[in-house]
Amino acid sequence: MIPQFKPVWQRWVGRRIPPASRIELDHRRIFILPTRVGGTYALVLVLLLLVSINYQNSLAYGLTFLMLSVGLLAILHTYRNFSGLILSASHARSVFVGEPVQLRLRLESGLSGHQAIALGWDSERLEQTDVDAERQVEVALTLPAVNRGWLRAPRLRVESVFPLGIFRAWSWLDLEQTVLIYPRPVAGSMPLLQGVQPHAEDDGQATQGQGVDDYQGLRPWQPGDSMRRMHWKAWSRGQGLMVKEFTDLSGHDLCLDFMALGGDIEERLSRLCYWVLELSQRQQPFALRLPGFLSAVDSGDAHREACLRQLALYGVQA
Repeated sequence: MIPQFKPVWQRWVGRRIPPASRIELDHRRIFILPTRVGGTYALVLVLLLLVSINYQNSLAYGLTFLMLSVGLLAILHTYRNFSGLILSASHARSVFVGEPVQLRLRLESGLSGHQAIALGWDSERLEQTDVDAERQVEVALTLPAVNRGWLRAPRLRVESVFPLGIFRAWSWLDLEQTVLIYPRPVAGSMPLLQGVQPHAEDDGQATQGQGVDDYQGLRPWQPGDSMRRMHWKAWSRGQGLMVKEFTDLSGHDLCLDFMALGGDIEERLSRLCYWVLELSQRQQPFALRLPGFLSAVDSGDAHREACLRQLALYGVQA
């Protein structure tokens, strides 16, 4: 498509097919155009008509009108195969920058089935599926997660050339699919509030601040110990099942601080993201401090998701 006409086309499609989480294909949302095979078919039809007129041959006329009838029927059946298909968006799971985003779509049919339905964002790489009558089919499509924040899926291309391949019925749908992209986790020293003294060592990496779990050593495994604190290297060396012990020396709350880090914003957020995941895995209560935001000291899945959300949306315009 010519670049200067693309915004005009997008605005027109946006008015004709407005965004919705559930869309049923009908005459207002379906476009039909000949394929390359269909263009060749039309050219042959025109040549046959010229030959028929030139030689006044009845058989040539009959073949020409027969092919014309097949072409008209192909338009009708291509439209019927596409019409009535219902598409809706399923929930998408948040991922980190650099990971593929998996978006799931649900295709539903009514009394009639739909064959050879292709869909995707790139016309060169479309996923194809069939939807039997009164059935549902789920299709998973992927997008790259390039930047943190909200990722809104572009308009989805849905098409079919069934049954003869000489006409393509297609539509361009916005199913309002959005997914939250978290910063990429990057390991590094723990970014705690400024002015604290280092006093602990965890797995050979010094950490500093208040409320840090201090690594005390290993002890034999006992029933009920958390699998997250198993020392697998000791087990691989034949020393038996050992568990890492930690002790909180200070008794104060642990607070991850944005201002305790150097580098640009994305580097800081990546480091904070790593420690949010690490401390959540240890089940260590912590708080997160960003410019204009301070979370409560807590632990658990809900706290982790709330902190990751703040990191993903920091400085991002709504």
